[in-house]
Amino acid sequence: MVTQNIDGLHQMAGSKTVYELHGSSLRWPCMECGKVYPMEYALQEENKPIPHCTECGGVVRPGVVLYEEGLDDTVVENAVRVISKADTLIVGGTSLVVYPAVGMIKYFRGENLVIINKTETKADEWAQLVIRDPIGQTLKAAVNSLYKADEL
Repeated sequence: MVTQNIDGLHQMAGSKTVYELHGSSLRWPCMECGKVYPMEYALQEENKPIPHCTECGGVVRPGVVLYEEGLDDTVVENAVRVISKADTLIVGGTSLVVYPAVGMIKYFRGENLVIINKTETKADEWAQLVIRDPIGQTLKAAVNSLYKADEL
């Protein structure tokens, strides 16, 4: 799973390997020593308005990529690797205008590109299947149809 989301919902839904291009709001690293805290630590009343590291006293901030910050090279390399090895790539819920995620499609060498988005995207012309519905609605319908097929 490669995502631009920062909310951890893919992991909560059961995805085991998730490459979060823009980081995660659930992990809060110390800007000095790198120790990582859970979001709950940062939100505790005694840590407001600015949480500090219990090890070195440095500022603890959300582990997300802010404007003009670079992405984690390892995350990008892993995302490119899995996309280039996939036989099917499902791109969902994105207009494909935010870089570098939009450029990652060029690494896909598989047979089946599926785009699920409410509006047109730059990759529609390369896709074997384009679905113009909200991603949540589409995936819910797909799961429901799988359960109905199992009942037959």
